[in-house]
Formats: sequence, structure tokens, C-alpha cells
Amino acid sequence: MNGYAGDKKNIQKRMHRIEGQVKAIGRMVDDDRYCIDILTQIAAVESALKSVSMLLLDDHLDHCVREAVEQGGQVADAKLQEVSEAVSRLVK
Repeated sequence: MNGYAGDKKNIQKRMHRIEGQVKAIGRMVDDDRYCIDILTQIAAVESALKSVSMLLLDDHLDHCVREAVEQGGQVADAKLQEVSEAVSRLVK
């Protein structure tokens, strides 16, 4: 079971909303809309994606990492390294 199983419907709903926002941005470009309006919408999508990322990260820490830490040893070390790398990618 994935760590986000309890939030799956919420994540799916958010991702569908983000997908719609991205399609709308494409239509804005097609319609030659004002640059700042497009940039504003891009910022909104980035913010929404960051929010979903944080939800997934919290779920991962609470489920997957917690289980690995309880097992200890190399399993815990590998999971902690994995989550550290994921956080690094998110903050770039």
C-alpha cells in the first residue's frame, strides 16, 4: 500500500484541477493573452503542484519512512537517503 492511500482521492482531485489549469494556459497562449496573465496562471499551477508535493511528502514520511525507521539498519538508512534526495529535488 502506498503512503498516500488515505489521500488518494484528494490528490487525484487536485491533479485533475491542475491539469485543467495547464490546458487553460495553453488556450491563453493560443488566444494571444497578455503575458502577465499567463505568468500569473503559471505561478498558480506551480503553487498547486508544490502543495500536492508537500502532501505526498508528508504521507511518505508518515508511512513509508516511519516503517523503514522501525525496521532500522540499512533499510532505514536507504529510506532516509531517498527522502533526503526527494526533498532536494523539491527545493530546487
